[in-house]
Formats: sequence, structure tokens, C-alpha cells
Amino acid sequence: MFLLYEYDFFWAFLIVSSVIPILAFLISGVLAPINKGPEKLSSYESGIEPMGDAWLQFRIRYYMFALVFVVFDVETVFLYPWAMSFDVLGVSVFIEALIFVLILIVGSIYAWRKGALEWS
Repeated sequence: MFLLYEYDFFWAFLIVSSVIPILAFLISGVLAPINKGPEKLSSYESGIEPMGDAWLQFRIRYYMFALVFVVFDVETVFLYPWAMSFDVLGVSVFIEALIFVLILIVGSIYAWRKGALEWS
């Protein structure tokens, strides 16, 4: 039988976790000083006055390197639940995970050959 009182802790947690950020934004909006001036609106970096243009063009290699890192980092996170329940799942799941790791290795070799892993 589906009873709503079983979810009391869930609803309490949901309400509290929704109210706390809203209150934090409201309180900071009320208590924060509002001083708009030239000093407040100027760009600031490390306490040094900015020199030159703020628009710099980065090479695409940096983005490719970061993207390859994120992809392989996220994929290894998918292996963690499998590793934790390896003894229960059986041989078929081991073969699936082996195929998954082989696909990762092929993808890493492809990225390496394309030069996405070279920094300079």
C-alpha cells in the first residue's frame, strides 16, 4: 500500500534544501552594500591594473586536451560501480566491461594519433 507518510523525511529534506539557498540569496541581497562607482565597475585581476585588451585568443589544442581529459575521466567513473559489485555480477558483465575498456583504449589511441594529447 502506498502511504504518503513514508515520505515525510524526503519532503522535509526537499523543503529545507530549497529554503536555505533562497534565504541565503534574500539575506545577501538585503545586507550587501550597493556602491556602484568607477572603482567597482573596473576590471580587476590580482590587484594589478589590466594592460592591453582582455580578449585573448587561445589555441584549440588547450580545449581539445581538456575535452579528452573530461571524456576519459567521466568514463572511468562509470567503471567504479562495476568494480564494487564485480563478485555479484558474473562473467558476462566482466566481458562487457572489458569491451568498454577496449573502446576507451581505442579512443585514447585515436586521440593520441590525431595529436589531441600533445600540449604544445
